[in-house]
Amino acid sequence: MEGEAGEAPGLGRPAAAKDFHFHHTDLYDSEDRLQIFPEEDTQMRREVVQAEMTNEPREPMKGKAQRNLGEEVDELVHLYGLEDDHELGDEFIDENMPRIEVSEYPPYMMMGREPLREQRDWRLSGEAAKAEDLGFGAWGSAGQCQDLREAYRYTHGHASEEYECYVIPEEEDEEEAADVFCVTCKTPIRASEKVFDEHKEHEVTPLSKALESAKDEIHKNMYKLEKQIIEMENFASHLEEVFITVEENFGRQEKNFESHYNEILETLAQKYEEKIQALGEKKKEKLEALYGQLVSCGENLETCKELMETIEEMCHEEKVDFIKDAVAMADRLGKFLKTKTDVEISAQPEFEDQTLDFSDVEELMGSINTIPAPSAPVINPQAPNSATSSSVRVCWSLYSDDTIESYQLSYWPVQDSSPGKDGAAFTMTVKETYCSVTNLVPNTQYEFLVRAQNRAGLSPASECAVYMTAPCPPIIKSKEIRSCEEAALICWESGNLNPVDSYTVELTQAETPGASGVTESVVGIPTCECLVQLQPRQSYTIYVRALNVGGPSARSEPATVHTTGLYFHLNEHTRHPWLTVSEDGLTVVRSERKVPAGEPLPSDTRFTRCVAVMGNLIPVRGRHYWEVEVDECLDYTVGVAFEDVPKQEDLGANCLSWCMRHTFASSRHKYEFLHKTTPDIRITVSPRKIGILLDYENSKLSFFNVDISQHLYTFSCQLPQFVHPCFSLEKPGCLKIHNGISMPKCVTFY
Repeated sequence: MEGEAGEAPGLGRPAAAKDFHFHHTDLYDSEDRLQIFPEEDTQMRREVVQAEMTNEPREPMKGKAQRNLGEEVDELVHLYGLEDDHELGDEFIDENMPRIEVSEYPPYMMMGREPLREQRDWRLSGEAAKAEDLGFGAWGSAGQCQDLREAYRYTHGHASEEYECYVIPEEEDEEEAADVFCVTCKTPIRASEKVFDEHKEHEVTPLSKALESAKDEIHKNMYKLEKQIIEMENFASHLEEVFITVEENFGRQEKNFESHYNEILETLAQKYEEKIQALGEKKKEKLEALYGQLVSCGENLETCKELMETIEEMCHEEKVDFIKDAVAMADRLGKFLKTKTDVEISAQPEFEDQTLDFSDVEELMGSINTIPAPSAPVINPQAPNSATSSSVRVCWSLYSDDTIESYQLSYWPVQDSSPGKDGAAFTMTVKETYCSVTNLVPNTQYEFLVRAQNRAGLSPASECAVYMTAPCPPIIKSKEIRSCEEAALICWESGNLNPVDSYTVELTQAETPGASGVTESVVGIPTCECLVQLQPRQSYTIYVRALNVGGPSARSEPATVHTTGLYFHLNEHTRHPWLTVSEDGLTVVRSERKVPAGEPLPSDTRFTRCVAVMGNLIPVRGRHYWEVEVDECLDYTVGVAFEDVPKQEDLGANCLSWCMRHTFASSRHKYEFLHKTTPDIRITVSPRKIGILLDYENSKLSFFNVDISQHLYTFSCQLPQFVHPCFSLEKPGCLKIHNGISMPKCVTFY
């Protein structure tokens, strides 16, 4: 029963082993998928099993030709219901793929092979096991089955059960990967093609190098592209601003024209009303005068008619009556005739020419095209790095729509007096809203003002703005530079009359002279010296720049610093007047004097009683070593001292100095190590060159005979502050200092 139960759903396949599990990622992930086979396929398999049990050969079906791998794959896709899977299309089957000729319906395993199935090798891949479970185990020979499984995996890109990842099908005849790059053809090739192919005479380079070069080129192009994008964005922004400005300007101009023309129309309308009113009054006046004349003329005419009628009536009267009336009539006619009748027309009918005054209208019309005088510009504050030691770049703006033909820029040095009093102002005419003013004094403040100009005249002056030129380059004090293996103290002079804001020290580490490039920069230095940390046993070229609001100065003259050992010079300001310091600051000489001069006046900085000189301060913690040649001097003192050591006392006679003194008397050399007390030490071999080791960290000062590498003496001294090397010559002679040298091996043990 268990066997039948195992056969039912499997189309003649046995049940799987207990420890065998089907994964969901497999095409054959469940037994339910196996039930999708058509009934006719099941019947066909049963016939195959029966034929194998009877050992009868089964002939292929008539009319069915041998099919290639693609057709078999298509049938498997159809049987398993994978027609809709786009990843299993025809695109995975190559025309050049090797074809395996198999029959249409391969034989399947029989029921009797169940024991063999249980003994199969479970180390097979998941694909092989699943294919065998589906009845492919007896499909032809083992090689054919393996070929079919490989072909199926190739065409379907199936997931491996062992790794559970998608296996990308690979071509059997995959070409060898390219490992070099042909520079001439600009294409990757195999190394073998360089020897035998057309690339034989071409230049090639390793593929990794070509890849890095291509990446660098792409990065450079991307940087250029980003820069171009930024420039185009800025240009587009500027165009947008110009567009808006043009639109606003023309809008204001349209309003200006509209306002002017409305004003002209209002003026014309006012003149029209005035002229019409004047014409009406003139017309009324003339008509009234003519009407008065007409009335007077009518009255006279009536009077004449009445007199004529009266005279005619008198002529028909009797003589007596006539005479009586004639006298009265004669008087009346006399009076009437004496009255003067105005027969001239008081108002002519012709229209008098009216002169129209349009001068104000013409003035308004002219004001439309008249350019007014511009308004005052505004000078911008000085921009950083906008000046050199002899020039400044001045910029200004015009916040109006005025038409400008040029600008007048005036400037003068900042002084107590105004420019108009001393006549020190200079004026330039420029077209742009900026100007580079040259021939100026370094590190000096100048006042600037600007006026705009057009054909209407000059604008009012802008507010004054103060600009400052960059400083002069500082001057490095080469003799005051002190260096050791790990640091250097750089000193310089400002070189400017006016104070500057800060200084910048630039270091260039150079293997060879003339090398360029800034290794390090120290910025914001407020004073004229700077302690810089350096790398041991290197050579550096030092530059100094001064900075103010106008920008940095040019570089100073270079100075070279070596970090092979302690390097210092003798300080001229501390030497006794009887001593002479060489030009390089490394040799001190006391000359012969027949008549000793009187002692100089006491001083806090210069030795007056002790004929001595001090070297520059050693301002760096650590171990420092230098040597002194003493073979040209019989009586000398060498050592170290604090800066405030008394200049009227001998070196070593106080608690502020530690020294070694040598005196020669009666053919005997005497050596003393002085610090308030004198220890009794005998030296058998007189040193010609003395080595001095100053150890700040361990508070020690050691002396050595350099020629024989002999340790002479070591002071244990407290050094709460930095010290100076010091040298004294009690008799005429010469001491030569050797510094900037490496520490000998014999010295490193102390």
